[in-house]
Amino acid sequence: MFEDSLLESGGRLKTKRGRTTAVAILLEILAIIVMVLIPLIFTEALPKQQLMTFLVAPPPPPPPPPPAAAPVKIVKQIQTDIVNGQLRTPTKIPQKVQMIKEDEAPPPVMATGGVVGGVPGGVPGGQMGGVIGGIISSTPVAVPKVAAPQRVRVSQGVSQGLLVHRVQPTYPPLAKQARIQGQVVLHAVISKDGSIEGLTLISGHPMLAPAAIEAVKQWKYKPYLLNGEPVEVDTEVLVNFTLAGG
Repeated sequence: MFEDSLLESGGRLKTKRGRTTAVAILLEILAIIVMVLIPLIFTEALPKQQLMTFLVAPPPPPPPPPPAAAPVKIVKQIQTDIVNGQLRTPTKIPQKVQMIKEDEAPPPVMATGGVVGGVPGGVPGGQMGGVIGGIISSTPVAVPKVAAPQRVRVSQGVSQGLLVHRVQPTYPPLAKQARIQGQVVLHAVISKDGSIEGLTLISGHPMLAPAAIEAVKQWKYKPYLLNGEPVEVDTEVLVNFTLAGG
């Protein structure tokens, strides 16, 4: 019996202590929650000065000092009576008019035995203006003409236009009987007076060439002028032999 009573009492004590502990813990939690919520709900209870210090941003840094002002230069304007190279009309009548006296020009330097404006040490009888004046006033020197060439090469057409006397070649009888015809080309040198100086066969039939050379030797040309002077001419001469004209 005694043991049973002890066991029953022990169980009750344990249950009462557990409930008490749980209730105490709940009360403490509620007290903490209340302590936390009261400042959040009733904000007026907090010190405003301390809150303002927390919420207000710190003041900006002071501005830098202004730079030192540059020294002002005072430009003194000089009044002048000449504006843009012209004399300015005075705004008022001056009290006193000053006369400007210019210095006399120095006497002209004369070279020994020379003229006014000469160079010291010049020779007697020099010219006005010295060396430069002498060069300018001197007689212009004639520019030498370029020597014209002694002989020029012209085309057969140009030489044909200068021809003034033509001798028709005689058709060789043997060539006529053999029915030979064609063109003879000669290299000719025409002198300054227009006569034939030399003939050389370039091409043509041997039976026709002698008659062509003999006839061309008697041809006469006008002088060929180059820069107004006659010169020799190097050209070609064509002689045609045809049976119809033979």
